[in-house]
Amino acid sequence: MNKAWMRKGAWALASIAVIGALLWAFAPQPVEVEVASVTRGVFRKMIDEDGKTRVRERYVVSAPLAGRLLRVELKPGATVEVGTLLATLVPSAPTLFDARTERELAERLGAAEGEKLRANAAVERAQVALDQATADLARAAKLAGQGFTSKESLERVQRGVQLKAKELKIAEFDTHVAEHQVALARAAQSRAHQEAGGSGQRWQIRSPVAGQILRVVQESEAVVPVGASILELGDPHNLEVVVDVLTADAAAIRPGADVELDHGGSARPLGGKVRLVEPAAFTKVSALGVEEQRVNIVIDFVAVPGDWQNLGDAHRVDARIVAEKRDDAITIPVGALFRHDGGWAAFVLADGRARLRTVKVGPRGGQQTVVESGLEPGERVIVYPSDAVRDGGRVRARETGSR
Repeated sequence: MNKAWMRKGAWALASIAVIGALLWAFAPQPVEVEVASVTRGVFRKMIDEDGKTRVRERYVVSAPLAGRLLRVELKPGATVEVGTLLATLVPSAPTLFDARTERELAERLGAAEGEKLRANAAVERAQVALDQATADLARAAKLAGQGFTSKESLERVQRGVQLKAKELKIAEFDTHVAEHQVALARAAQSRAHQEAGGSGQRWQIRSPVAGQILRVVQESEAVVPVGASILELGDPHNLEVVVDVLTADAAAIRPGADVELDHGGSARPLGGKVRLVEPAAFTKVSALGVEEQRVNIVIDFVAVPGDWQNLGDAHRVDARIVAEKRDDAITIPVGALFRHDGGWAAFVLADGRARLRTVKVGPRGGQQTVVESGLEPGERVIVYPSDAVRDGGRVRARETGSR
């Protein structure tokens, strides 16, 4: 009797063990997932694009008359002053000097004189703006000394004074150019009268501004028409950077935004500030053959000139524009987000299970996105959840980056 009961008990225990093994074998196993922590800190939305440097003010010297241009002896990089001889032009044989030609030359002279008046007015306007900005800086410095305004506001006013000073310099440069255009128009009118009289003198083309020769367009002796480009002048140390970005990205960029510029010749990126977001876009075909609407962003260097002295005109740079910055933001990896019921959601790891959490997101960067609500710093979220992850399902965590 006891042996029979022992035999039945053994069979019962074996059956329970087999059933348990089968239940364990066919029970759902925890899904292995990658997790990352919800963090609080500085968030920067960066826009990375290629750009190139360019001389801020470039002047193209052209032929004022049709004729034979003698060989240009100056080379790129040569320093010139106002009045330096650039090239010599031998006018063509005399042509018929009729009333129409005389009227065209007179109108061209009038237009040049009008441009000179407008340039002078621009100088006066820029000087007034600089005086006003200087006065604002003095008031801001006094208020900052008394603690009534922030350091950032004072720096913003200081940058405004610097920009106004650059605008005044540009306006003065335009005045010199306008004076040169007037001189060219008068010379063309005088030369036309001389040609009509049979004069065969040579015409000397002199530099309207001080700077360096950037490029010699026509070096060899040749017959050139009126307005043919001969060489380009400018100051290679007065550079700016031009970056073209997608119009969708340009909508988030504002003048004054910080920029990191890397040209490969410096141990650390150079600092820059966005000066202008051009109002008009243009179409550009990408490397994949897709037409894109893009906008030029003009950037000023904010580092000392010695940091970029090895840069020249049309040099390539890598630009990282700060489209948005938050000093105290809750962020998670972009891969933790997915669409759910018309909004955004994420899986939070809690007690070995995945918990669905609806979140409200803010600006998004390349790898991180801002969370406005729904998550707290210190919580862990599942990154790139697969279809096997369900709300309340068991998961086994693997920190992001581990394998």
